[in-house]
Amino acid sequence: MQNILKNYTDFLKIEKRYSTNTVQAYCRDISRFLDFTGEKPLEAFDSTRIRSYLIKCLNEGRNSRSTARYLSSLKSFFNFLCAEDYIQDNPAEILESPKLWRKLPNVIGLDEVEALLACPDPKTLLGVRDRAMLEVLYATGLRVSELVSLKSTGVDLEVGFIRSLGKGSKERVVPLGAVAREAVQDYLDVARRVLLKGNTAHELFITRLGRKMTRQGFWKVLKAYALKANIKSSVSPHALRHAFATHLLERGADLRSVQEMLGHTDISTTQIYTHILQDRMRKVHDKFHPRAG
Repeated sequence: MQNILKNYTDFLKIEKRYSTNTVQAYCRDISRFLDFTGEKPLEAFDSTRIRSYLIKCLNEGRNSRSTARYLSSLKSFFNFLCAEDYIQDNPAEILESPKLWRKLPNVIGLDEVEALLACPDPKTLLGVRDRAMLEVLYATGLRVSELVSLKSTGVDLEVGFIRSLGKGSKERVVPLGAVAREAVQDYLDVARRVLLKGNTAHELFITRLGRKMTRQGFWKVLKAYALKANIKSSVSPHALRHAFATHLLERGADLRSVQEMLGHTDISTTQIYTHILQDRMRKVHDKFHPRAG
């Protein structure tokens, strides 16, 4: 089984081109299932055994979203086993995921975003860097992993676009507004070279030690500014990503364009924001329809 798991991990990394975090999550899910089933031949893994495992997860307090992810991981694993002729049929294929409520993402308001963006001190090198990072994040809706991995060569300040590698190493181009462009230019002119301390780095944003910024490092920076701005709601890099999408849609952007900018492969992922479009359509109808009231 260890050899099979190693081959499956290589498959996720090389063929599926999943990120390290995604590969680790899949492998954790598979390991939990194997711990539940014990040492058994592959032929012993049937739909009944998988269903029993999922019921156990629910009984232990796992929510439907987590259980759905476990099932997705198992389907992927058994599909791999079928493709490699370890087994003939996928026993997880006939099982349906538990019903999921589409939870509305946490969105911070425009006033809160403005307060957050005003926090970094422009008189310090780290303040100049942090302002640029926050402005880019809000201007583009990048994931935090995409932000810290953004290359200097992926930013075109003259044209006003950035090139980012998203999930599955898929490249997308996102517009960069005037305010964010100015903040990045200030960072390049004032701070980056000094922070590098003679080192070289391909990444655009670096730490005070001249190294690549990490996801965890940026989280700490963001949390500190959220506290300084006295923002009561939960603030995270993903909350700024949601604010980016929400504020665009509230001002008339179409869902398909927002999908492209967010890097969603499936429009259904972006449709979690349709409540915004519905509210806007209702306001337009009330304002312009002759019999609206």
